[in-house]
Amino acid sequence: MRRTTHTRTIALTALTLLLAAGCGTQGGSEAGGGRTVSPTGAPSSPPSPGSASPTPPASPTSPPSSASPASPPPSSDQDCTTVKGMLDAADTGHTYCLAAGDTLRVTLDGTTPRPWKPVKSDGGGLEPTNGGIVLQPGDAAAAYRAVSAGTVRLTSSRPMCPSDPGRISCKGLQEWTVTVVVTKA
Repeated sequence: MRRTTHTRTIALTALTLLLAAGCGTQGGSEAGGGRTVSPTGAPSSPPSPGSASPTPPASPTSPPSSASPASPPPSSDQDCTTVKGMLDAADTGHTYCLAAGDTLRVTLDGTTPRPWKPVKSDGGGLEPTNGGIVLQPGDAAAAYRAVSAGTVRLTSSRPMCPSDPGRISCKGLQEWTVTVVVTKA
C-alpha cells in the first residue's frame, strides 16, 4: 500500500515539472510574427514577475507611458511613423500617424490552433469599414477610415500555446497593440 502512494507522488511530481517546463519555454517563430511555445525547446529566460505575456519591444515612436488611448491628438512635433496603409503582427507596440480621409488595413496572420481574436478599437478618429473576407482560419482582418482627429488604440490577442485536444496547454497570450494618431488632412 505504501509503495503505491510513493509511486503516485513521484508521478505527480514528474507531471508538474513537465507542465512547468513545457508551458514557459519559447522557441523559434511562426508565420504571423508570433512567438511559439515548445515543450522540447531550450529553456528561456524567466519572465519578469507578474507578467503573463510577452511585452512588446520598446520603440522610439512609442507614446510616453502617461498617454492614454482617449487622450487628445499630440502636437505636430511628436515623433510618430506615417502609416503605410497596412499593419501586421510585426507592427505591435508602435505609434502611427494617419491623415483624416486615409484608410488603414490590419491583417494578423494566425493559425488554426493559435487564432487571433478580432481587432478591437478604443478611442476616436477611426471608423470601421469593409475589411473583406478572412480566408485563412486563425487570421484577423480589419479596415478603418480616418474620419476625425483623435487617438485610437487597436488591440488583439492570441494564445501562446496551441490548444490541441488531448494535449497540455498554457494560458499565456500574445498581445498585439498599435496606437494610431489621426491628424487633420
